[in-house]
Amino acid sequence: MPRVAQFGMAIGVLGAVLTFMGLFPGVTGLEPAVGIGVVQIFAILIGFALLILGALIYVKFTFYVFKPANLAQQIGIRLALTGLLFAAITGMADLFGFGSNLRDAGSDPIFGFLQALGIIGSFVLAAVGVLVYAVTGNLDE
Repeated sequence: MPRVAQFGMAIGVLGAVLTFMGLFPGVTGLEPAVGIGVVQIFAILIGFALLILGALIYVKFTFYVFKPANLAQQIGIRLALTGLLFAAITGMADLFGFGSNLRDAGSDPIFGFLQALGIIGSFVLAAVGVLVYAVTGNLDE
């Protein structure tokens, strides 16, 4: 099963690189525009989702290969996925029409302070879910 753990690590690194490219598009050689765009938000969200899923795969197949997940670990998985869902909802709030910066038909979307705070908080929630999954497993069984 070490190959699956390596796959999880590769997925996590791919997610970290994609998140970094979404946050700092100048590293790709593209001229960054003013503000943050929809493609950047998608890149950040997809990258972080890959990062969290890669971390969950890595922890599962490194420490708990043939062990079923206990209740605390299942809560950790659901906490991580809930954090990813909240990050997607807050990141796309203005595009979906329920954000604090509503836009007209001709204006660009605005990435506001509340959206940034919501995404960062959701990322922290997802990371705590991965930590709960990793720490609460029983290695002795």
